[in-house]
Amino acid sequence: MIGFIRGKLFSKAPPQLVLDVQGVGYEIEAPMTTFYQLPEIGTEVSLFTHLVVREDAHILFGFAAENERVMFRTLIKVNGVGPKLALTILSGQSADEFQRCIQDNDTQALVRLPGIGKKTAERLIIEMRDRLPALTETESSAMPTSAQGQAPSVKKANPSQEAISALCALGYKPQDATKMVRSVAAEDQTCEDIIRLALQGAVR
Repeated sequence: MIGFIRGKLFSKAPPQLVLDVQGVGYEIEAPMTTFYQLPEIGTEVSLFTHLVVREDAHILFGFAAENERVMFRTLIKVNGVGPKLALTILSGQSADEFQRCIQDNDTQALVRLPGIGKKTAERLIIEMRDRLPALTETESSAMPTSAQGQAPSVKKANPSQEAISALCALGYKPQDATKMVRSVAAEDQTCEDIIRLALQGAVR
């Protein structure tokens, strides 16, 4: 198991980023809560990781804080919740917001997330409730980052288009993702800013 990874941030296109680790590019899937904390391209960054092994692929997931990884690992143990859906949950709600939903039996807030129906929301509440004390005790420590090196030459994409692609990757339908982005997008916003505002609007 790969516990953590450290390297220079080569590219970021939510929900995927690439770390350059001594000349090897590692593709990593990460929740938006981690993307919000990423530094500039070319900066050294460290992430807690979880490796998912499938017959057709080995997928590495990265998290800025240990409690994010703990939440992810707990979520994928719930029947019917795979890594992709767990990533969507962590992107759409903070750990505190998710725990509030579980404690308050708030299925309505959960079903607003793509891929979660009423039955899945009810299953999450039932199975996660007993695990909340352990999650609450987990430290939210984050790996340190340090600015090193220069940014590589990477073509800058349109932030709105990147945000739409990211929302689609998280499970939203293209037309819904486009509508969400258009309702919040403005000039001088980064892709992460647009996604954050779009997700905030979606769970209200």
